[in-house]
Amino acid sequence: MAEALQQLVLDELAKFSIIRDTRTLIIPGQTDPAESHEAQITILGALNSLQSREMISYETHETSSHVLTPEGAQIVLEGSHEARVWGALPAKGEGEPVGAQDLKKKIGEEAAKVGQGRAFKNGWITKEGGGFVKNVSAIEDVTQLELREVDSTGTLKTGEKTLAELRKRKLIAQRKGQWFSVLMGPNFSTSTAKPETDLTVDMLTSGSWESATFKKYNFEADGIPTSGGAFHPLLKVREEICNIFLEMGFEEMPTNSFVESGFWCFDALFVPQLHPARELQDTFYLSDPSTSLKPAEDYYKRVSAVHEIGGYGSIGYRTPWSDEEAHKLLLRTHTTASSAAMLYKLAEKCRGETRDQQGTANASETGESREGDGFRPAKLFSIDRVFRNETMDATHLAEFHQVEGVVADRNLTLADLIGFMRVFFGKMGITNVRFKPAYNPYTEPSLEIFAFHPMLQKWVEIGNSGMFRPEMLEPMGLPKDVRVHGWGISLERPTMIRYGINNIRTLVGHKTSIEGVENSPAVMF
Repeated sequence: MAEALQQLVLDELAKFSIIRDTRTLIIPGQTDPAESHEAQITILGALNSLQSREMISYETHETSSHVLTPEGAQIVLEGSHEARVWGALPAKGEGEPVGAQDLKKKIGEEAAKVGQGRAFKNGWITKEGGGFVKNVSAIEDVTQLELREVDSTGTLKTGEKTLAELRKRKLIAQRKGQWFSVLMGPNFSTSTAKPETDLTVDMLTSGSWESATFKKYNFEADGIPTSGGAFHPLLKVREEICNIFLEMGFEEMPTNSFVESGFWCFDALFVPQLHPARELQDTFYLSDPSTSLKPAEDYYKRVSAVHEIGGYGSIGYRTPWSDEEAHKLLLRTHTTASSAAMLYKLAEKCRGETRDQQGTANASETGESREGDGFRPAKLFSIDRVFRNETMDATHLAEFHQVEGVVADRNLTLADLIGFMRVFFGKMGITNVRFKPAYNPYTEPSLEIFAFHPMLQKWVEIGNSGMFRPEMLEPMGLPKDVRVHGWGISLERPTMIRYGINNIRTLVGHKTSIEGVENSPAVMF
């Protein structure tokens, strides 16, 4: 079909040197000239193909016409709504007036509703008694006549004002069209054989390249854009948050232990062994291997004792301790397991320096001892993956990232935590922050953190925080006056907000748009 149409254009040009109007062409396989919009679109494809080989050139001419809508076509057949209203009524003084409900039954609800007002406006009908009667003996249905003219010619002699009125009444619709005038190009030929695009070995061997016609090389064409690596939006936001922590003097914790024991993930944090979070429907447990090595014996005993009978000012949970529960291996549900291990190492270092100081004091000739217990303040952070047995939906995944920060120092207060949170989120560009009391097994007091979302125009939860309990810190060996702030936020939620993503499954996984990753802008807090 395409080649036949191209040949038709070339043959017409060979005969007449010009095609003044492509609407006069008859497409192969048809009998009528190609006057329709669809036919001209088909011809345009043939013209573009020929023009790309410089065989022809063409000019485009725009047209505008009108066609009847289904309602307009109905009026051509049955008359306008106002004429049908007039025709359904008796002459004045010659019959019972027709009420509104009876009129709807006679000509239909839509025709009665629209036609009644226009018939009154034209002075064709009037009220009498409880109904309507004809006010004139004869009418001219101008609307029907105008639509018949549009149907046959595509326009009206009376001009644009009348056409605009009919369009407003949705009785006609405007239709844009185009046609073309065609001239010979510099490479005009009546042959539609396509030029060669490649110089092959066979052509060089046979010498056919000398008589072959080659397609013109377009040196102005853009090359294929080179593609390179791009950071995922999660990595961009992670880098920004990491820089904020480093700017505030934090040290990044090693968090490469995706598999943890129940002891470090829960028990060391003073999470009871009967807590719902430790059940199968919330936590992924390993089957092979299924158990972990034991931690330091003395620390393990102190933790089990504070759970079972209390201590350090606490009555504990008063429930039997299970070694089996403590030794289970699982995919960590939070990076706080790593925070607990780091705080324990901090306590070990503190105890070691205390012993060194005591030994130095004993060996001193003056007998004076050095003050202090060896504790050094610490600021630690981590950004890494955690795993929970969640039902996946638009805002939840079974694997996601947690951003966690820990500050350990003497005599810290809740006011210090709130002040620090305001500074931290302020550096992220979140200045409108509120705090709400909450419950966590390993922090007391605990606070949920909310920020006002300017796009959603509501407060949304962005994190959780609190001060680690003495039942968690003192069994590690940290001094009694040491307090630890801890807080955490997800990495996915701020990323989704920042990039306008409403479904987390399009942020990660097989539904992620590679083009979206490449085009996502750099994050600026």
